[in-house]
Amino acid sequence: MNGVEWAKARLAETVAAFALLTRLPVGLIPIPWTRELRHATWAYPLAGAAVGLIGGVTYWIVHGLGVPPTLAAIFAILAMILATGALHEDGLVDAADGLGGKSPEDRLAIMRDHRIGTYGAIALVLSLGIRISAIALLSQSLLVIGALIASGTASRASATALMAALPHARDHGLSVAAGRASTGDAVAAFALAFAIGWLSLSFGESLAVSLAALLASTVVGFLAASRLGGQTGDVLGAACQLGECAGLTLIVALAS
Repeated sequence: MNGVEWAKARLAETVAAFALLTRLPVGLIPIPWTRELRHATWAYPLAGAAVGLIGGVTYWIVHGLGVPPTLAAIFAILAMILATGALHEDGLVDAADGLGGKSPEDRLAIMRDHRIGTYGAIALVLSLGIRISAIALLSQSLLVIGALIASGTASRASATALMAALPHARDHGLSVAAGRASTGDAVAAFALAFAIGWLSLSFGESLAVSLAALLASTVVGFLAASRLGGQTGDVLGAACQLGECAGLTLIVALAS
C-alpha cells in the first residue's frame, strides 16, 4: 500500500467514525466508508473533537451575545445533542435501566426497551446537570471550547478501550456492526485523544482528562462484564457520557 492508498483508507475510516457517532452529513462525501466501519475505532476521538467543537463554538457565540453562562451552557449541550442525535444519551439511559435487571437476559431485554425507567431518567438528568454546570463554571469561552474538545476526544477513546477489552454481550446490534477494536486501535485512539487534548488544554490537563475518562470507562466496563457478560452499543454510549462528565468535572477542579 503506497502513501496515497494509505491516506484514502484512513480518510474512509474517519468518515465511517463520523457516520456512526454523529448526525453530521458526512454521507455526502463521495467515499465508500461502509466497509471501513470495523476499522474506524481509532478515529472515534476525531468525531468527539468535532462534537465538542460544535458545543464550544455554540457557547462562544451565545455567551458573546450577552447570555449568562448557565443558559449559554444549555445551548452548547443542545448543539452537541443535535450533532450526535442523542446517541450517547440514549445509550446512557438504556444502560442505566438495564443494569438493574435480575439476570443478564432480563437486563439485555430492558436495554432494548425504548421506554425510560427511573434509573435511566435519573442518569440522564445527572449527566445533563453535570455537563451544564461544568461549562457554566468554566465560563470563559476559550476554556469551554478546549474543555469540550478534550473531554469529547477522551470519552470516545474510552469507548474504544471498552470495545477492545470486552466481548459483545449479544450477537446483533450497533456494537456488533462496529466490530471489536484491537489493542492497537485502543492505544491509537488514546494517543490521538491525548494529542488533541494537549492542543486544546495544557499537557497536564489533557493527561488528567484522558485518565479520568479511562477510569470512568473502567467502572462501566466492570459493571457491564459482571451484569451483562460483555458490552453493547448502550454500554459504549454510557461510557462516553460518564467519561465526558468525569473529564469536565476534573477540568473544573483544576481550573479552580
